[in-house]
Amino acid sequence: MINRRIAIFALVGILFFSAVTLRNKLVSDDISDLVDEIEIVVSDDEIQIVEDDGMRKTTLYFKDENGYLVPVMRRIPWEEGIGKTTLRNMIDTPELRAALDNTGLLPLIPSGTEILGMTIDPDTGVCKVDFSEEFLNNESRDDEENLIKGIIYTLTEFPTISEVKLMVGGAEIDTLKNGTNVASTLTRDNINYLGSLEEARSDVVVYYKGEGSSEFEYFVPVTIPTMAPVSNVFTALDILFEGPPEGSGLFSDIPRDAEFQGVEIKDGTAYVEISLGAESMLTIESTLDDVIKNIGLTLSEFEEIESIEVLVGEDAINTSIPVFANEY
Repeated sequence: MINRRIAIFALVGILFFSAVTLRNKLVSDDISDLVDEIEIVVSDDEIQIVEDDGMRKTTLYFKDENGYLVPVMRRIPWEEGIGKTTLRNMIDTPELRAALDNTGLLPLIPSGTEILGMTIDPDTGVCKVDFSEEFLNNESRDDEENLIKGIIYTLTEFPTISEVKLMVGGAEIDTLKNGTNVASTLTRDNINYLGSLEEARSDVVVYYKGEGSSEFEYFVPVTIPTMAPVSNVFTALDILFEGPPEGSGLFSDIPRDAEFQGVEIKDGTAYVEISLGAESMLTIESTLDDVIKNIGLTLSEFEEIESIEVLVGEDAINTSIPVFANEY
């Protein structure tokens, strides 16, 4: 009887082991099929999906003829040291100028610059970048300030980077040739600032538009000072609908007869109420597409907002926050 019980237990054990092995094989096969379709690159702070052709959608900053910094999504090769690869794609070369020719945009990093090294502290988020001496070849202080801000905004698009420290030739530097202070670690601050810092109690970032060569239009993030005690969604949208400051060289897709009526935020969704004049109602579909993109980009500056619902009369249009301002 004992031998029979032992045999039964042994048979049950074999069947259980076989079932587990088969299940693991099926799960493994499913995962292998998924990995064949997309490659997922995992770090401590992010999960990024790499496209089938091994390219990564990455936001880089360039400048336009008016000196505004402009974010542009470009597909660059995903490879080890993606941060350095990103910066190399911002260095002034004949190839990059040819690629940007139809946009009217210009590279920020001086010609001949090399990226000598880069380190990222995972605990502090500080990224140290070491450039060659050519990095210092800027004609004016405005060029230096655009260069620094463009690098900071480009690198801090990566979730693992929150601050940037600049080095040249292996040594930390305090100022650039035209006097721009880079002694401390640098963070995102006041991109394309229009106004007086002294009069501001807070500021907001809104998205207007610029136009380059070949009638190429692009969104420009602009920092506007406000008298509001703190930066807030209502103030940002109110300023957006007012349109760009006179003499800024920018314009807006939002028609003059469109009015901002109010906004309510609930569970990560911004409910934005607007009204359109008779002229805009004649082309309501194309008008709303333009208005919604402007609203979405401006609200992307507020981390608490995940989606948008635009209310026009009795109609409601749902949309997500845009990931990229400009693609080229």
